[in-house]
Formats: sequence, structure tokens, C-alpha cells
Amino acid sequence: MSVSGAEEAHRNRRISDDVQELSVTDEALPVEKFDHLYLLNTVLRETLDAINRVSVTLDVETAHPYLEVSEDRKSVRRTGTCRNLPDTGKRFTIWLCVLGSEGFTSGRHYWEVEVTGNRVWWLGVAAESVERKGRVSLSPETGFWVIGRYYDVLHRDCDVFYGLPSPEFRLAAGPIPGRVGVYLSYESGTVSFYNAETKSRLHTFTGNKFTGKLYPFFMTWDGSQWLRICSGSAPGL
Repeated sequence: MSVSGAEEAHRNRRISDDVQELSVTDEALPVEKFDHLYLLNTVLRETLDAINRVSVTLDVETAHPYLEVSEDRKSVRRTGTCRNLPDTGKRFTIWLCVLGSEGFTSGRHYWEVEVTGNRVWWLGVAAESVERKGRVSLSPETGFWVIGRYYDVLHRDCDVFYGLPSPEFRLAAGPIPGRVGVYLSYESGTVSFYNAETKSRLHTFTGNKFTGKLYPFFMTWDGSQWLRICSGSAPGL
């Protein structure tokens, strides 16, 4: 065997060993461990089939009357008019929220949302049983696993990116992502959030025991920019 051939065989064995060690688990794969693009791509090819990359659409029957849902049910924004809509019992009437049409009771699921330019938004997962008619904290204790962005439009000097367990906390300082990935692993009780542009993890809620149906969750107070659900391949999960 030539020297170059031996080096290639050794590299392939090392990559194979590393892939076995870092294969997908119910926790988010630590993308920062991959110092070789070939290794990262190899792991992704072998693991993404286990993750359901969801084509999320919005359930208009859950949308607050101040929210406008696009015709294709892929985008949502706040309007200046409270529409007179029938209350089927599913509709949010306090928080400006809307849920995805499909809920999950098992499996691993991933979707992405374009948030570029939107100054006030929340994304994540909500339990089917959440309070829809009252003002509750958006926390795991009340059935919400979310992160979001808040910009104080009055003072114009407060741009905060943070999660909302109880108590709320700010996420690590860094650029506000333009596209956010949401990953739900039902059986492991995990909800993770990613900067889909850099494939880096933003935050993970762990240690949950999910028992009911969970839905993709969206909330926005920005009337100038849509939140847009988009397709995207899952980062190293």
C-alpha cells in the first residue's frame, strides 16, 4: 500500500471510530467537537434519517385575532386590527400566539423559522393543554418551552434575546440569529434551539417528562415583519 493510501485508510478508520463515539443521541450533538467538515457531514448523513424534518403549517383556528396568517399558512405577523373571529375554544385571546397544525406524541422533530427583521418574537413548543384565554407565564411549568427576542420600541435601547423558564434568563451574548431551528425529542424530554445559519446551539430545555400532545408554537408583536416557517436540514443533532 502506498504512503498516501495508508494515510487515507488511517484517516477513514479514525473517522469511523469518531462517528461511532459521537453518533446521535437524545441530547444535541456538540457540533463544536467536529474539527473536520468531512467528519461532520459523515455524522449528519448517518443520523438525520432518524429525525423528522417537519413541514409545519399554522393552525388558523388557534391564531389570536390580532394575528394575520398567510394564505399558505407558513407565515404570521401582527396586524393593527382585532378581527371578529369565531372562538372555537382553540383560539388564543390574550397572548398573540398561534400553534402549528400538527401535534406530536412521540419521535424527534425539527423545523426552522425565519426571524430576520422581526423585533419581538417567541418560538418553541407548547402543550395542547396550555391556557389560551388568560395571561400566564411562558414557561415549562405552564406548558411552554420557548426562547425569544424582545426590543423595547419605546426606549429603543433594549434588545434582549432570552429564554423563558421560571425565572426568565438572558441567553449568551451574541448576534441575534436570522433563522432559528427548533428540535423536539419527545421521549427524552428535550427541546433544543439552534442558530440555523451557523449550526450552533442556542439553548436546550432538558429533564422534561412529556405526557400529552405538543405543538410548534409561535408568537409575535411585530407588525412590520413576518415570522416565516422555512424548510431546512437539521444541524448535528
